[in-house]
Amino acid sequence: MAPPQVETTDLDRPAIRPTDLLASVTLYPPDGRGGTGSGADPTATVRCGRPLSYPVPAGDLPAPLRRRVGTTGERYFGVLFAFDLAALPVGHRYTTARLQVGLADPRILAIRLDMDADTLGLGYGPRGMFAASDTAARTIGAGAGRPDWLGRLLPRSGEARPWPTGTQSHRFGWVYYDPDGNRPVPRNLVLHALLAAPAEAATLAGTITVHVDVARSLRGRRHPIPGDLRDAVPFVEPLPPAEPEPAEPESAESGTGTPAPGRASLGAPPWEAGGGRPTAAAVRLCVAADVEGYSRHGNASAARIQHHLVRMLAVARSAAGLDESAVDVQPQGDGQFAILPAGIDESVVIPEFLTGLGHALAQANSELGDDRVRLRVALHRGLVEPAPNGWVGTSAIAVHRLLDSPPVRAALRAHTGGGFVVVVPDFLYQDVILPGQMAADDYTDVTVELPEKNFVARSWLRVCAVPH
Repeated sequence: MAPPQVETTDLDRPAIRPTDLLASVTLYPPDGRGGTGSGADPTATVRCGRPLSYPVPAGDLPAPLRRRVGTTGERYFGVLFAFDLAALPVGHRYTTARLQVGLADPRILAIRLDMDADTLGLGYGPRGMFAASDTAARTIGAGAGRPDWLGRLLPRSGEARPWPTGTQSHRFGWVYYDPDGNRPVPRNLVLHALLAAPAEAATLAGTITVHVDVARSLRGRRHPIPGDLRDAVPFVEPLPPAEPEPAEPESAESGTGTPAPGRASLGAPPWEAGGGRPTAAAVRLCVAADVEGYSRHGNASAARIQHHLVRMLAVARSAAGLDESAVDVQPQGDGQFAILPAGIDESVVIPEFLTGLGHALAQANSELGDDRVRLRVALHRGLVEPAPNGWVGTSAIAVHRLLDSPPVRAALRAHTGGGFVVVVPDFLYQDVILPGQMAADDYTDVTVELPEKNFVARSWLRVCAVPH
């Protein structure tokens, strides 16, 4: 009998090389008793790469994480995890891929999980891959021996993006989800974690588990087929020795604008030495805001509202300690899109910005009277760069997807009092909101799904009341 025809796509990337392979394992449907069916046909196979770890000096970390070092004595490591999902027969496709890591030492925690190169700060330009953050620069150096791995981090248009899970835990992972076939699950994956480990930790040991769901089309109907590992894949890798901290000023990622040692080999930093507006790609916090019900106002009222909107957002940024000359603002009539300076301490800027916005909105509404306004606000972080007619990058698009999403609009409609609704992506909530305990319990977990835009993202929203 001829083997089944295998479906290939232009989304495939080079497979994990044999020298970098940890294990090749088969996934089987569950048997309903907590195991996998011994006699069942395999769902798929997956190849797991050996985790690649490298030291990240404290000086390369964002400010909130650097502060932990002085009190805990922890060391930090970046780790790359690679997976290859096997090609499926024609008529089959992956709808879910869940990749989980469990570390044997519960003291080693994942303090940041990157979705892809955008959140890490890796970009690709005419001269090849470049780093827009100090951690990304370390990743490029560490991945020199596995160049195909770094290329997998770069997101491709139309692919599903993962949802990180388990931040601040020794059990963590990523979930790819493509229920409708609009954004296929990539088959060749690399995922990046930033780990904090005790100073005495010498090895990185644990297990890897994989779950997939495969959709099979038969006679015009879709049949789901789950697949799991019968046994978790163990790994033990030595942790590299810590690098000595350079006797240099703080890095540009921390907000001073001074490049980290070794960056010169990767090209000039994407921000000016004085900490001003960037001249190339950089990891930035994006803020989008919009006035609810703007179109119902006449010209005179609309002009007053625009005036107060511009002032409110400027006051909020000032309350967060931001230099307005380093903020790039794009007016949008009933809204505004702003790119905040590189290297800011988000654990300080975000809560102060939201508090300042609440006070500014209350003041504006006291002056607007019957024209009082309510706002939708969205935050997102990622790699963006200036272009001839604005900013380009996944985050510049995603922040507006969140802002205009049905869950955010519905939350504002349901809140009858004055105030505004803010929405953030899951990784920003896990990175900043939750560890900083900045009203984390006031946020609601929602899924923003826009099929017509091929967009789906786990997010968190909060209704913010304004002071009276």
